[in-house]
Amino acid sequence: MTVEVLVELANRNVDKTFDYAVPFSLENKIQVGIRVLVPFGSQKLEGFVLKIKEANEEVYDEEKLKEIIEVIDEEVILNEELLMLGKKMSEMTLATLISCYQIMLPKALKAEKKTQIGKKIDTYYSLNEKEELSPLKGPQQQIVDLLKIEKKVIKSRLDAISSSSVKTLVKHGLLIEEKQEQYRLKKEYPPLPKYPLTPLQQNVVAAIEKKKDEPTCFLLHGVTGSGKTEVYMEIIEDGLKRDKTSIVLVPEISLTEQMVARFKGRFGNDIAILHSRLSQGEKYDEWRRIARQEVKIVIGARSAIFAPLKNIGVIIIDEEHTTSYKQESTPKYSAIDIAKERCQYHRCPLILGSATPTLESYARAKKGVYELLEMKERINQKPLPKVTIIDLNETNGFQTFSNPLLQKIRERLEKKEQVILLLNRRGYASFVSCRHCGYVEKCPNCDITLTYHKSSQMLRCHYCGYATNKKEKCPKCQEEAMNQLGIGTEKVEEELQKKFPEARILRMDLDTTSRKGAHEKMITAFQNQEYDILLGTQMIAKGLDFKEVTLVGVIQADTSLNIPDFRSSEYTFQLLSQVAGRSGRGEKEGEVLIQTYNPEHYAIQCAKTHDYSSFYEQEMKIRHELDYPPYYYLVSIKILSSDYEMAKTESKKVGDYLKSHLENSLLLGPSMAGVFRVNNVYRFQLIIKYKKEENLHSVLSTLIEHYISNRQVKIDIDFNPFHI
Repeated sequence: MTVEVLVELANRNVDKTFDYAVPFSLENKIQVGIRVLVPFGSQKLEGFVLKIKEANEEVYDEEKLKEIIEVIDEEVILNEELLMLGKKMSEMTLATLISCYQIMLPKALKAEKKTQIGKKIDTYYSLNEKEELSPLKGPQQQIVDLLKIEKKVIKSRLDAISSSSVKTLVKHGLLIEEKQEQYRLKKEYPPLPKYPLTPLQQNVVAAIEKKKDEPTCFLLHGVTGSGKTEVYMEIIEDGLKRDKTSIVLVPEISLTEQMVARFKGRFGNDIAILHSRLSQGEKYDEWRRIARQEVKIVIGARSAIFAPLKNIGVIIIDEEHTTSYKQESTPKYSAIDIAKERCQYHRCPLILGSATPTLESYARAKKGVYELLEMKERINQKPLPKVTIIDLNETNGFQTFSNPLLQKIRERLEKKEQVILLLNRRGYASFVSCRHCGYVEKCPNCDITLTYHKSSQMLRCHYCGYATNKKEKCPKCQEEAMNQLGIGTEKVEEELQKKFPEARILRMDLDTTSRKGAHEKMITAFQNQEYDILLGTQMIAKGLDFKEVTLVGVIQADTSLNIPDFRSSEYTFQLLSQVAGRSGRGEKEGEVLIQTYNPEHYAIQCAKTHDYSSFYEQEMKIRHELDYPPYYYLVSIKILSSDYEMAKTESKKVGDYLKSHLENSLLLGPSMAGVFRVNNVYRFQLIIKYKKEENLHSVLSTLIEHYISNRQVKIDIDFNPFHI
């Protein structure tokens, strides 16, 4: 038997398969999609079996073929669908096939030098009914009495009574020892009631179920609090009755806990969870539970789209507008694109849900490419919260809190109601500058200012991770004149504590949620009303459901508006609309205050009136004038090198090559990327705008081939990038 094996070659961005002979002793273990250990030069590498060759197929000189060393897996880890999906992803993103397969698997299963995470095995004991129990004394009798009641007991509990007695009882055949694999992620959730659907929800469910066996893409445009999650659960329940499985994607890890609690409350505890904050062992266990068909529902972040489920009945992508569904590193895939491929394969619907869908999705729905379903009312018939705009230009100098916002916070605290405050910038100060000579502390590795974090007294780069102590004297003029400018969540928290010393304040950003389980603990604590004010970045803006929150305050609405990106207005509208939707979700009416220096900007005015349609119309006009999505597709090409001159020269060559080989495209650049230097690598960028370009993939593939062996210059290609 001869097999074709795909191996990962270190530091070489290239796909290559090699033929290997299979020893007779391993032939019955070989399957397509399984991992094997193979000799490669002086190394031993892991690889995927992609093909078992027929006797009449041509193979490399059989006498020189090396033999497979061992078969790693007991069962296939890349089934037929995932093998096909990897090839499709490689075509769509121009990433190597091996990188596409690697991204699908938990780290414990990746084809690289063996770093295997073991299974968690526990030992249990039970009584041997066949053996007669002669009179026992002391701890031995205690152990036997416990086993008579509980039948099977874990080793650690018996060892706590007496480990030597356990050994003695086993030795004399009185106890039966049994090894059992345990999954690491075990948390029980209480059952929750099933709520009756509103007529609006029933109409949406009926429309989706009408096409339950078709790969139709539905855009569910429902205002915040309209009950989209209940619709998702109803569709999944219908699928379960037909023995179908489901994938539910959420954009933030912070949302996973609430979603899991609701789903497990409805469907029981046999639901798998996949996201980046799980330990490697937990991911490994969850993946195997899915592969073994022990679960029917998978909930998770972006990578959960690759869950090895069979017989999928629906894929749901909640908050579909979120940029986190696009992978920023290679392979640069979109979870929505992968979901479409899987829905085609399984002949099942895809549901994209959002109160603020991307312009691309809404435009497709308007054209009939997607089927548009709308829910324009909140589930409890309550109006959407009243939004007030506060013009910061009218305050004397910059203030973190305007008087109206302070007054509203005070009122809510007196009523024992909860408040959410949003500032989409972490740290204490945006940057540190010398008021004497104007010197600004910058990262030595990146073209970016350092952010001051007061809790650690450090200046940090949020791009490469560089950190240094805050200096009292200016390194340039030696004056003690270093100022902290701009604000972050850390500074706002400090000010809040001074203004409301009696308030219990919870800060939620990347700095406070870096520890495992932090998201879950914070959200549960706020839900249980252990805190009065939740202050955070965009991670608190989407999907969270707190019944006692009656006030939302946006400290500075212009943070995302000032980003040099054609989507900045869209990001701002989405963020403001989403965070506003956290207010008044219970019985009490909600209110929102937005502080801004741009009160007349259409994104802010449309967020004030919860008017998605007006925002869509206004933004589409601008996109049309400037030839941006959804009217054009985009490709971003970055030329990267630690040598400035080389990066500049090569970017010019790439630009000339593209101009001469692409006939129906608009080309912008080359120019310096927004952040020009990251981790001492210079970045030049070109943007391709196109509607239809037949040979685009072949032209870009040639570019990639040209730079594969170049150790000094790298090329980075991103189709339909979310950030430019």
